[in-house]
Amino acid sequence: MPDRYLPHFLTTELDPALLSTPFKVKTNWHVITGAPSSGKTTLINRINNMGYKTSPERARQYIEREMAKGYTVDEVQADKVALEQAIMSFTLNSELQLAASDVIFLDRGVPDCLGYCRIIGLNPNDSLPDCFHHRYASVFILDRLPFDHDGVRYEDDTIAAFLHTWTLNDYQALGYNPISVPILPVEERVEFILNKLTEQKLI
Repeated sequence: MPDRYLPHFLTTELDPALLSTPFKVKTNWHVITGAPSSGKTTLINRINNMGYKTSPERARQYIEREMAKGYTVDEVQADKVALEQAIMSFTLNSELQLAASDVIFLDRGVPDCLGYCRIIGLNPNDSLPDCFHHRYASVFILDRLPFDHDGVRYEDDTIAAFLHTWTLNDYQALGYNPISVPILPVEERVEFILNKLTEQKLI
């Protein structure tokens, strides 16, 4: 149970009946997630530079794709319900293009969308079935860094704290054992993650 209550966001728990849904495909994918501005993209880029396969954050990719069509960031984010539904679909469809047998590091996974659903007033259980298409090999959640606005994010520090709590809660509810990654220089964070995966014989 999350220990943070923010009355203007939904705090809907995941439905135990739906959580018994079997995963369709077991993968060799490793999710790197956490609150906005926790260093995920920097970490993923460093892992990519080391020669590992990676998959970018689909929410950011979707927003930047729409902006490339000529929309402003405010226009893209104006209807947050439609935006979140589009991001959820885009994220899932992008994962469906990946080879389950490949070792891939993902910048967020499909279950990350559940926290965002609560923020905009959507019941996360309506999107929960999409979380069972793929079973990830591991999940890492980055400890929070000071929040930084970057021109694409609409979140603030309050939202970031809420998402950190619920992201951990949702992955645990789905049967994962997320590993917390402490605040360290990026090279040491990479080493921390790779060491954990080596210990578990996952890479």
